[in-house]
Amino acid sequence: MRHSPVADHHLSIHAGEPVRVSCHSNRVLSVRTRGEINLLPAGMSDDWVEDDASSSLELLLPAALVRAAAQDLGLDPDRAVLEPRFHFRDPQIEHIGWALEADARAGFPGGRLYRDSLGMALAIHLLGRHEAPAPPPGGLSQRQLRVVVEYIEEHLDRDLSLARLARVAGVSASHFKTLFKRSTGRPVHTYVVQQRVHRAATLLARGELPASQIALDTGFSHQSHMARCMRRVLGVTPGAVARSRASQLQ
Repeated sequence: MRHSPVADHHLSIHAGEPVRVSCHSNRVLSVRTRGEINLLPAGMSDDWVEDDASSSLELLLPAALVRAAAQDLGLDPDRAVLEPRFHFRDPQIEHIGWALEADARAGFPGGRLYRDSLGMALAIHLLGRHEAPAPPPGGLSQRQLRVVVEYIEEHLDRDLSLARLARVAGVSASHFKTLFKRSTGRPVHTYVVQQRVHRAATLLARGELPASQIALDTGFSHQSHMARCMRRVLGVTPGAVARSRASQLQ
């Protein structure tokens, strides 16, 4: 098999049964097991031979995202390069990979903000071997937090992005994640989901719109996605919220 050079960084996470593999570039003959990772930087090619059938999770990380993460961290993007690595383990990379796979299999219910957050986390983690300045102490200022919260409330029906919210706050995307959590005690994606759930519950209680429309109006990808999030956040189903209102009117 041959991996041709591409413009993105390529990570391959073995997802199946153990497989015997030989990589031509580093003359390694070994058995690859579930969770083992290969990292090929942008522009690099490689050849390998697999003696057994295999399956793997393939992730393409845009080189532009890694450069942006390096700039956000105060690194020289031209020097913050990724090195090729083969058959290594990294629990954080694996966790991010499986989370992205689960989101894709479910039809991307997490939205762009969820994927942006995971992609930025992956880029920052890969750059972690470089010394980087820590985010500013404390959290967002009261003004920054207010404008971000107001923006989220006004755009709950949109596919919010991490980069956009960071621009609203006037900070880098990598620092925004940390500063927002310091200010609210919650990751930004969790906060947005909770706000969508509370908005949806309010609309369901009014009984003026069908649940399918409320799901779309509050930024959920579909009605079942809204139901899963509502059970997780409030411990009740959309139907229970609607029935509660109906019983109060009787």
